[in-house]
Amino acid sequence: MSHVSYSEIKIWHECPYKHKLQYIDRIAGFKGNLHTAFGTAIHSVCEHGLLDENLDRDAHFLEEFAKEVASLEEKEVVIELDLKEQMMGQYKPIVDSFRDELDNYFEECEVVATEEKLYEDIEGEDMKFKGFIDLVVKTPDGKYHILDWKTCSWGWDARKKADKIINYQLTLYKFFWAKKHGVPLDMVETHFGLLKRTAKKNNTEIFRVTSGKIKMKNALTFLDKAVKNIKRKLTIKNRLSCKGCAFYKTEHCR
Repeated sequence: MSHVSYSEIKIWHECPYKHKLQYIDRIAGFKGNLHTAFGTAIHSVCEHGLLDENLDRDAHFLEEFAKEVASLEEKEVVIELDLKEQMMGQYKPIVDSFRDELDNYFEECEVVATEEKLYEDIEGEDMKFKGFIDLVVKTPDGKYHILDWKTCSWGWDARKKADKIINYQLTLYKFFWAKKHGVPLDMVETHFGLLKRTAKKNNTEIFRVTSGKIKMKNALTFLDKAVKNIKRKLTIKNRLSCKGCAFYKTEHCR
């Protein structure tokens, strides 16, 4: 293994055996669905729309969504036509609002990068941390802000917003982005941007996630533990994580 990503260590945390099947044995489990297709298309609008103010956001979404649906069909994923039609009518409030919400939230900011790749050494390991940061902006006070877009239905409750494992994604992005650019950690802040498909209003919500010294230490410990156990090939099944797993009750995991 030459690298790990946040998604990979999150899967390992959920179930080491699932990690083995997916990342070591390379067995395809979850092939995607309409929700992931919608999310990918919306992310593409956010990425390109922030770089090109003249982008036709509606046309871009529809084109990207069609590509993602076609890819699902090639993988023989069953397409729920009713849900697909609903999504075709639910994207517009998001693509119309995300730029304005970003400007309102930060008041004034400069787009530094979209979809920036991280591929940085993990200290003490012959392995790199790999990731893609959705958005980095800079505010007049000189601070940099890392933002990760998340598509969802109506939003996140307080428990999910405070979930430490979910928040570790941004904390690790902050650490490795600051390392890559030689920026002091106290000059980098982190945020999630919720892109809500079924919300009646406020279809884009941005909120700050704290990423101070204690959380940074805990996130790096989380990463270190995952890497060391992956390298030791510990593949214990976590039966508490079977619900919703694509491998559950298949020939690969009974």
